[in-house]
Amino acid sequence: MTHTDIADRRPLIRTEGLRKVYTTDEVETTALNNVTLDIKTGEFIAIMGPSGCGKSTLLNILGLLDQPSGGSFVFDGTDVSGFNERRRADLRRGTLGFVFQSFNLIDELTVYENVELPLLYLSLSSAERKERTEAALDRVGMAHRRDHFPQQLSGGQQQRVAIARAVVASPQLILADEPTGNLDSSNGDEVMKLLSELNEAGATIVMVTHSPADAEFAHRVINLFDGQVVSEHFMEKEYALPHQSGE
Repeated sequence: MTHTDIADRRPLIRTEGLRKVYTTDEVETTALNNVTLDIKTGEFIAIMGPSGCGKSTLLNILGLLDQPSGGSFVFDGTDVSGFNERRRADLRRGTLGFVFQSFNLIDELTVYENVELPLLYLSLSSAERKERTEAALDRVGMAHRRDHFPQQLSGGQQQRVAIARAVVASPQLILADEPTGNLDSSNGDEVMKLLSELNEAGATIVMVTHSPADAEFAHRVINLFDGQVVSEHFMEKEYALPHQSGE
């Protein structure tokens, strides 16, 4: 399929005039300025731009970790731009998955316990948590390391565990912040292939990256500069989109 097929998908994220301003006693800094986006269900988006252009700020707002200063942010048909922290946290559970450059695994927990952690905040039986955790570890090829601790794993293995944790609750959206930034090229390529497979299976992915090679895995690249969208383009390739019920 091509980008024409994407246009027919329902929007998962829609922002209009999104702004984020940080204010101190002496300085007011505009991190995002009038950002308007439309991200469809099933898309794989790469957000690129120089350091300090607002990429991570945008990702934090899309991930409901931060609140915009102005503009609208509609997530899956609901305007969430005015949500307080409690309402944002409620929506994050089971809806969003996060993959960070630094993995953010808990050293004192085993691989299995790290992956199971997001499920502890959902109303699931222990049997269902076990089934989902084991399935997520199988999906990323880390079931054989389930009883190891993060420090016993390579960087590539840790990121695979982090991805398993991100997808264990079957989220609608995966947000990845420089997911290969701490990996060598071989492990980085494996992680990107894994993210691509998750996208093909149905997940919408928004990824911040400095890497043109990583951006090649995306359907669309959005370029930011000084807190604004300066360009966006579809990658010149055909790609498969997951089937959606009712289509």
